[in-house]
Amino acid sequence: MADFDEILFKDETSEKNGAATENNAPWKILIVDDESDVHSVTTYMIKDLEYMGRNLAFYHAYSGEEAQQILARHPDMAVILLDVVMETDDSGLRLVQFIREELENHTVRIVLRTGQPGKAPAARVIVDYDINDYKEKTELTLEKMMVTIIAALRSYSFITTIETNRKGLRKIIEASSDIFERQSLQKLGDGVLNQLTAILKFKEDLNTNGASGFTATGAEGQSVVLAATGAFQKYVDRPIDEVDSLLIQTALDQARTQPHGFYCQGSRCAWYFKSHTGPENFLYYEIAKELSDDDYDLLELFFANVSLAFDNLFLNKGIEETQKEIIFHIAETMECRSAGTGSHVRRVSEYARLLAIRYGLDEEEADMLKLASTPHDLGKIGMPDSILNKPGPLTPEEYETIKSHVYRGHDLLMHSANPIIQAAARIILLHHERWDGTGYPQGLKGEEIHIHGRIIGVADVFDALSNKRVYHEAWSWEKVFAYFREERGKHFDPKLVDILLENKEEFQDIWARYNSIGLQFP
Repeated sequence: MADFDEILFKDETSEKNGAATENNAPWKILIVDDESDVHSVTTYMIKDLEYMGRNLAFYHAYSGEEAQQILARHPDMAVILLDVVMETDDSGLRLVQFIREELENHTVRIVLRTGQPGKAPAARVIVDYDINDYKEKTELTLEKMMVTIIAALRSYSFITTIETNRKGLRKIIEASSDIFERQSLQKLGDGVLNQLTAILKFKEDLNTNGASGFTATGAEGQSVVLAATGAFQKYVDRPIDEVDSLLIQTALDQARTQPHGFYCQGSRCAWYFKSHTGPENFLYYEIAKELSDDDYDLLELFFANVSLAFDNLFLNKGIEETQKEIIFHIAETMECRSAGTGSHVRRVSEYARLLAIRYGLDEEEADMLKLASTPHDLGKIGMPDSILNKPGPLTPEEYETIKSHVYRGHDLLMHSANPIIQAAARIILLHHERWDGTGYPQGLKGEEIHIHGRIIGVADVFDALSNKRVYHEAWSWEKVFAYFREERGKHFDPKLVDILLENKEEFQDIWARYNSIGLQFP
């Protein structure tokens, strides 16, 4: 006998489940049988049944083909009560194959019902077909019918909850592989809200089922909303203090005081966690139902895992920041060896990012290029000062020595698995190539040169001409831009030259900013 604690009939609904039916869609039940009396009797027997606060919605098909059409329109069908013999002796079994193989629906629970057990022996059918229960029509009394339906619905509910949780977990896993902090935190915040919804058994879009929430993170007292659903979407990227509700702020304050940072009251939940690396993390969530003790237990366990996810993310962020610092120190050391190149590294990195964005690269790649550009002259660390700081023209032999710096720098970085270091090695090797194929070291031409090398080639020359060097005075802006017009399609990618000329003021602003403040690293 099934456990009937969760089963109610419409005329017996208790107060504790009073609002549940209104806020939850009914379970979809498909009856497939060619006898109309079977449809009528089945519906009459269980029409008033409720399970987990949800009633039943019936769909009727009188042939396998009609059932296929209904199932194609309703992928969220929960239970199918299926006859074996209809238009053909194996119509029901063919329908099972269609559901599992063509629709690839392995979630719906299929109860095979037959009045002719000899046509589909139970032992063979259970082995050969993916069905979940087998009943002879004569044995389905009211009590056994209820047990069958409840068992099928319970199984369906578990399967769909696991699948929804899996989708939320996928987003959290994806966040761990991201390089850049902001995108990673947003994906993690979005994944937390998604999985939280799955745990609470909301399967539709959060904006349509009465659930709203947000996650926030940041330094103490400066947390910013990362991801949000429902009524809180307008607060994304805004300080958490701007969330205008005393109830919400009170809930978050209460969460701070709890041993595990988890606070729930009624339909409102708040979570607080401070990472080992310093940032504070918040979550607030409200739904249109009262949470049970079981819900609280699940959520407390869930947030223990969320705390680990945030901490791991911030630890990874610390590693990335260390890598960036090392790269900048390498670049700063190299720059100090060259006379008259103050702030060159910083200006080139800013020029490179601006060119990348205007060229059409996304923000993530542009930020990576900005960082990867900083050691573009790394190979010069092995150059003699007599050549590196020579005020006059280089001899052919000295020029060959200078040209070797691209291989020196590339060889120092080429074995790293870090994508930023890989990009830096590529830039070192390619930024002296020319669009017309007359550059070095490989004489590449046009788009044979990676876009990173082409961008840094423009940024590096622009900075070299517009600032004083040991071998020349700073050029006037008019002369600098005239040179790029002349070398368009020769030395430089024509599209990048057009971007430079169309955005002169922005490039001049970068020049002015970093010439006035000296060398500064972010």
